[in-house]
Amino acid sequence: MKDDINHRIAARVRGLRSQSGLSLEALADACGVSRSMISLVERGESSPTAVILEKLATGLGVSLATLFEPPAAPAHPVSRRADQVEWRDPASGYLRRNVSPGGYPSPIQIVEVQFPAGARVAYETAARPGTTHQQVWVLQGRIEITLGEDRHELDAGDCLAMVLDQPIAYHNPTSRPARYCVVIVAPRPG
Repeated sequence: MKDDINHRIAARVRGLRSQSGLSLEALADACGVSRSMISLVERGESSPTAVILEKLATGLGVSLATLFEPPAAPAHPVSRRADQVEWRDPASGYLRRNVSPGGYPSPIQIVEVQFPAGARVAYETAARPGTTHQQVWVLQGRIEITLGEDRHELDAGDCLAMVLDQPIAYHNPTSRPARYCVVIVAPRPG
């Protein structure tokens, strides 16, 4: 399954880069990821971290969730659990699952995250193309989210709404896993 998701990410990054008319070097300049790392990702020979994928997504003008969609997903309004892609970040161990139907023409994407005890992920990217809105709804446990200079402590049932225009960090300060839902409204690739 890990190889399947790496190949899906590879095809998606390669396809979006081609669709945008960007060379490897142009994408590297746009996102701050080395040309060699992008090449490894596009060949499915790397298990990129969430931080690298977020930088690539920003350079391609899409949300992180878009990188997990099949390159040519049929537009269908139902996303069956058995077809929902899961991916584990090799750096933090967090497990993300795209819940929304892939390829369906909607600006809304839903992702479920299982966040291990003590895990931490920080996305440095601040400027994103267009305006990206995100809400994080904690289903189980506790997480801390730092958006720019503002830190928010969220317990089960809490929901944080934000615009992604600053660096953001997620942290599980507890000794138990947390689970949360991320709802993203972002410009979609054409």
